[in-house]
Order: sequence, then C-alpha cells, then structure tokens
Amino acid sequence: MARNMQTVAKRCKTLDLSPATLGYANKDTIRKPKANVRRKKSEYALQLNEKQKVKFIYGMLEKQFNSYYKKAAKMPGKTGENLLVLCERRLDNVVFHLGFAATRRQARQLVSHGHFTVNGKKVNIPSYQVKPGEVIEVKETSRSSVLFSGLTGENAPLVTVPKWMELDNSKFRGTITRMPTREDVDYPVEEHLIVEYYSK
Repeated sequence: MARNMQTVAKRCKTLDLSPATLGYANKDTIRKPKANVRRKKSEYALQLNEKQKVKFIYGMLEKQFNSYYKKAAKMPGKTGENLLVLCERRLDNVVFHLGFAATRRQARQLVSHGHFTVNGKKVNIPSYQVKPGEVIEVKETSRSSVLFSGLTGENAPLVTVPKWMELDNSKFRGTITRMPTREDVDYPVEEHLIVEYYSK
C-alpha cells in the first residue's frame, strides 16, 4: 500500500496549513520568516493548493482522492460539500476525532493494525465509511496497552468531540449519531476551488 511520507512541518508551510489541524500542536512551520513573502498565486495554483491541502489532511494519494471526487459528483447536493463529508466519514478520521489517536497518521496506522471494531466486528480499513448508529470501539485486547490505557482515568486527555459523534471514554467507545455536514469541517477550505480544478 502506498504511503504519504512527506515531512509534516514543511508540507504544512507550503500549503499554508496549521500543523494543529493534523494533531501536531508542537511543530513549527516558520523556518525563514522572510521567505513567506510570495508573489500572487494564479487561479490554477489556488485550486491545486486547496486540493493538495485536503489530500494531505486526510492522508490520501491522488488516485483515492480522485475516486472520492467522482463519487461525490454522483451524489445529490453540492459536489464540494459531498467530497468533504466523504473525507470526514473515514474511520481513521473518526478515530482521530474521538481522541483514540494523537494524529490522523497515527489513527490510520492503528486502524490498519486492527485495534478497532465497528459494531463489534474488527475493521482494519482506514477508508471505511462510517454510518449513523455505528459504534466504534477500541478492541478489548488492545485496551490494556500503554497507548490506550491513558485514555481513561484522572489523567485522560480532554477531547473536543464533533457534534456528529458521542464519546464514552470509560468504555473506549464512540457512537456516530448523525451524518457530518459541511459545518462540521473544522479547518478552513474553499471546496469550490477543488470542484473547479477537477471540472477542467
């Protein structure tokens, strides 16, 4: 399986994206402050930048992202919003938002290694599309590991869970209460630019 091995801080700087969006709160993207002064970007460059930004946030390569776009275009409603909703519904993104992983990259790895179940069945596909009513849990045999044991108790990290899911830390469980919407996307993106890019 192909992996995105780009350096996080450098790539975030290129895409004008905060590393905190990916879960990297301590990374610094300002290496040469004077180098940030750049000429005005063309329309194509702006469209490409938005596409690359969303791809990087969710850790997807071009082939997979393109298939998401084609699927979004066939769905009723606005293609750009449909695309973002499909990205948000990825299992690795849900694991990240529930606080079961520090970053989306880590969430993708943990899902691939089979640490989570959906409605009681092991799912090791990061791109799995969650649906309302589904319950995502840390697998019973994984809960005692150092990585997951710190999720409960007095020292458990505070997690801001999106409105479309609920978290029960004591049971290592998250529930999808409804489908995510455009308003639930927690980072700045102009999805219409992505639609314009693929529409050429």
